[in-house]
Amino acid sequence: MKVGLFIPCYINQLYPQVAIATLELLEKLDVDVYYPSTQTCCGQPLGNSGYEEDSKGACQLFVENFKEYDYIVGPSGSCIYHVKKHFDILEQTPDVIKVRNNAYELCEFIVKILGKTDLGAQFPHKVGLHKSCHGLRGLHLGSCSERMDAHFSTEEDLLNNVKGLELMSLTRKDECCGFGGTFSVFEEAISVKMGKDRIQDHLDNGVEVITGADHSCLMHLEGLLNRNKQPLRVMHIAEILNSSI
Repeated sequence: MKVGLFIPCYINQLYPQVAIATLELLEKLDVDVYYPSTQTCCGQPLGNSGYEEDSKGACQLFVENFKEYDYIVGPSGSCIYHVKKHFDILEQTPDVIKVRNNAYELCEFIVKILGKTDLGAQFPHKVGLHKSCHGLRGLHLGSCSERMDAHFSTEEDLLNNVKGLELMSLTRKDECCGFGGTFSVFEEAISVKMGKDRIQDHLDNGVEVITGADHSCLMHLEGLLNRNKQPLRVMHIAEILNSSI
């Protein structure tokens, strides 16, 4: 299979180590990975702000960059959700439909397509998992606490197989962190309070490292941690799954 690696714009600009970890992880799994060098934003920021019509150019460029691949894989649940659910603003040509159907968040791709859960990683730390709203309730990467479904989680399946890692139980396992893209700009006070509540839950339960599959949420939490000088690290799940120490 040929896999096109999609690196969201904010990861490309601010967290290149996450992009590198994602690439190395897929290569360790013997995936034939390609990186289209002309890729840009998927259009999510414009869409979230109510400017979907203005985002069509970015969405169409995404399709042109990734239409030749069997799968499109990215380390961001919210961006992949946008591709799958909001590219309906484009004319539904065979290329658009193919890209929408074959876009996968990294953990989902590893577990559901490759059928892997033990990646041989080692990470001897107490870890708290932040389950982002787009991944959890949009892509259905796990069961939600507000539903009476049987428990499942692609992220937990992977983290529970990391040697030395202790996955800590949280009091409010899947509560929103308050980021929500432009919500954190237009509703700053609410966003900050929600983020502080999530951080306190991790602190109360002895977490050393907060991880997740969507670095936009982690970026929000990391900003609060840094400003308040709190003793927690933040790492994308790709970095942990790629770790050997």
